[in-house]
Amino acid sequence: MNKAQVIHRLGPPDVMQWQDWPVPDPARGEVRLRHTAIGVNFADTYHRGGVSHPWKVDEPPVVIGFEGTGIVEGVGDGVTGFRTGDRVAYGIPPLGSYSEVRNYPADKLLHLPDTLDDRQVAALLMKGMTAHYLLHRTYKVEPGDTILVHAAAGGMGLILCQWANALGATIVGTVSTPEKVEAARAAGCHYPVVRPHANFVDVVREVTDGEGCAVVYEAIGKDTLQHSLDCLRPMGVCAAYGHVSGPPDPVDIIQDLGRRGSLFITRPAIMHYVARRSDLEWTARDLFKAIGEGILDANINYEYPLKDAVRAHRAIGSGKTLGATVLIP
Repeated sequence: MNKAQVIHRLGPPDVMQWQDWPVPDPARGEVRLRHTAIGVNFADTYHRGGVSHPWKVDEPPVVIGFEGTGIVEGVGDGVTGFRTGDRVAYGIPPLGSYSEVRNYPADKLLHLPDTLDDRQVAALLMKGMTAHYLLHRTYKVEPGDTILVHAAAGGMGLILCQWANALGATIVGTVSTPEKVEAARAAGCHYPVVRPHANFVDVVREVTDGEGCAVVYEAIGKDTLQHSLDCLRPMGVCAAYGHVSGPPDPVDIIQDLGRRGSLFITRPAIMHYVARRSDLEWTARDLFKAIGEGILDANINYEYPLKDAVRAHRAIGSGKTLGATVLIP
């Protein structure tokens, strides 16, 4: 019998229960796969705890998680691009990766290159695809741009720093503790700032000779958003893709954006950037190439058995983790 981390109600980490979870035969257009590695993302804590969740409150039991690698064990009617035994990966909803076995839509599934490691891809895929659209589409980073990356030593921040550095950007990055400075610097962050011990707005202004940065990758939310807007040059972009400190206060388009210099602000989400199969494949192709060329390191510092996912969530919820976390079935 397949086992999974099942949620019967929204709440703290221990609402996840390790129990039997039946998996039917794959429906038309689906693939059944057995996981080899599962990525853990901070967004998983939102889904578990109710900060945001893509289901009705009365809908549980559910299984969370939207990133994993595995081996195809069966295919449903109409599936032509995959067959039993294929190594595969995925990094977008529908949820359900915190399980040993699951069914997943074939049109959102990716073939895993033979040269890449399952754990590495599970740790990188969703965050790496997010970094791809943030750096190449939300704002296209060019050589010489100065950018601000919040949570620069987290799983997402380390990837942004590595890739942006390879693109030729100058990176100011905030970290939450002095212990995280060296990890951010090793990933390519040129000016790590310990928040709140130093004012990152002042650092950005100093690095840019008062002009401001081209883009802020805003992952903190309530505690930093207004200060992030103060960092931007005229017509700069705030990509508010996360909110670990809570949802930010409402933004006044006249006072907050207009008076600061015709700023742009967006709440980008991966589902919209890879909704078309061609965009999904392009994003994954660029990401797999960056991994293969050594531009990106998975930075897997925490590995837990899937049955111990509660421990993993407690750890990332503490704010003290550094790098990526994976679950192994």
